[in-house]
Amino acid sequence: MSLDKRINISNKTVVLHSGGLDSTVLLNMAIKEGRKVLSLGIDYGQTHRVELEYAANQCKILNVQRKIIRIEWDKPTRCMPIDRSLDEIRSGEVSPAFLPGRNTVFLTIACAEAAGINASEVWIGVNAIDFSGYPDCRPEFIMAFERMIKLAIPDGPKIIAPLLTMSKPEIVSKAIELGLGPGDTWSCYRPAFSKLGIVPCGQCDACILHNYAWKNNKSYNKS
Repeated sequence: MSLDKRINISNKTVVLHSGGLDSTVLLNMAIKEGRKVLSLGIDYGQTHRVELEYAANQCKILNVQRKIIRIEWDKPTRCMPIDRSLDEIRSGEVSPAFLPGRNTVFLTIACAEAAGINASEVWIGVNAIDFSGYPDCRPEFIMAFERMIKLAIPDGPKIIAPLLTMSKPEIVSKAIELGLGPGDTWSCYRPAFSKLGIVPCGQCDACILHNYAWKNNKSYNKS
């Protein structure tokens, strides 16, 4: 049997799963579609590594295989913005929180993993509607990456990005449909310590967008 035929009949899917809202919704969507899922996390020395613990817990609840790939990376220094308004975040300018090359690295690793386990798809929870300050979350990036990876891995996995054109409140609607609540995922870049343990800072862009998404979802806020 040819490599192409073996891959086409594979039901295996690698889901890039950080433990945040978007990637956790994605993981549940893939499971609901009947895919045989591998949750893939990347430990790249992020300050918000607590997200990996959330992802591991989600996988335990869902009985999904979890794999962590660790990379040594001298990441560029970023100025993490706080207390920005929604208008500032949605301005369309590149976010100060943007980590150059991150999704390129993550997707390449995920595709290599998929090729190694004969998975036919790689799912990524990028989103470009409402807030597009991340160049590697936009449709043109996904399309360009697809062209590149076809050359790098002939007959390799398809890139699936179901959330690409969904608004944040629409993603929350999907989360509710899948049985997720606002406390089931981690979306903070600046974890804070309190008497309750590690908690979201409530000030970074990720926190602001997380709160916006849930607050502006009509289903969640029905009285």
